[in-house]
Amino acid sequence: MHQEPNEDELFEHHKFVASKGQEPLRVDKFLMNFIENATRNKIQQAAKDGHVWANDKIVKQNYKVKAGDEVKVLFEHPPHELLLTPEDIPLDIVFEDEALLVVNKPAGMVVHPGHGNYSGTLINALLFHIKDLPSNSNERPGLVHRIDKDTSGLLVVAKTESAMTHLAKQFFDKSSEREYIALVWGNVEDDNGTVEGNIARNPKNRLQMQVFPEGDAGKEAVTHYTVLERLGYVTLLSCKLETGRTHQIRVHMKSIGHTLFNDERYGGDKVLKGTTFTKYKQFVDNAFKILPRQALHAKTLGFIHPVTGKNMRFDSEIPEDMANCIAKWQDYARHSK
Repeated sequence: MHQEPNEDELFEHHKFVASKGQEPLRVDKFLMNFIENATRNKIQQAAKDGHVWANDKIVKQNYKVKAGDEVKVLFEHPPHELLLTPEDIPLDIVFEDEALLVVNKPAGMVVHPGHGNYSGTLINALLFHIKDLPSNSNERPGLVHRIDKDTSGLLVVAKTESAMTHLAKQFFDKSSEREYIALVWGNVEDDNGTVEGNIARNPKNRLQMQVFPEGDAGKEAVTHYTVLERLGYVTLLSCKLETGRTHQIRVHMKSIGHTLFNDERYGGDKVLKGTTFTKYKQFVDNAFKILPRQALHAKTLGFIHPVTGKNMRFDSEIPEDMANCIAKWQDYARHSK
């Protein structure tokens, strides 16, 4: 007998309330600002299927969302058991023992399955490599922390429940070491600095995070930075995290006027600093092509081993796309003097 699947396995529900400052905007465009990896076609199909509501009434894709509207959408997606399918995907494993492994994630790889990314993720690869990964409260097996899809670099993955508990506490207590290399727009004036500011979702665009005044909203976030090299219209930085909030470095650097180079989500994919010469614009466009993602790499990772108690520290090479982009700017800076 054919058994109907549980509805929760087939559908993904989203609900948003339009902010007070919301200008009238088509519901399909509104939802694209709020749901990561949702294509306009997918949203329009949901509307055609009667799966988009505004204030509990089914609406068409051209409905104009207004301030205060409650918008809901329902997407079909694969059953839950398909989301955590082992897949034979090569992994760049830097270290592995019985308790944990450290992996160097390439840019473009999503860490865990979710809307629009149901396969090809790091979790799918890990489940193939390790038969029994410990689960956590978010149903993201083995994960203690994560990095964005288009950020490259080091991640530690727990292989046992006790290792996960031990490592998670270190990240919570801010005792782990995490250093990122970032290329940002503009000349960062101070050689060293600290950015502090609570981070929460941007109420007008749920795909972006935003810095809020202290205590106003969101979670505490602290980023320490050091200038490695000044390259004219961009600066190469080392960023060390005290906290690990979503998009922390990306949103903190934007908040002080230094958006990450080619960070599309936060406006870094435009010529933000420099001259008006066509030749310069062509140079920047070429740099974007060399590095078609935000210029951010999780270079160094340090923590106490949950079993041996030893201090573990790992370092990774800056990947080729980012290294080539930096070299291009170094060459530009030399010839501009």
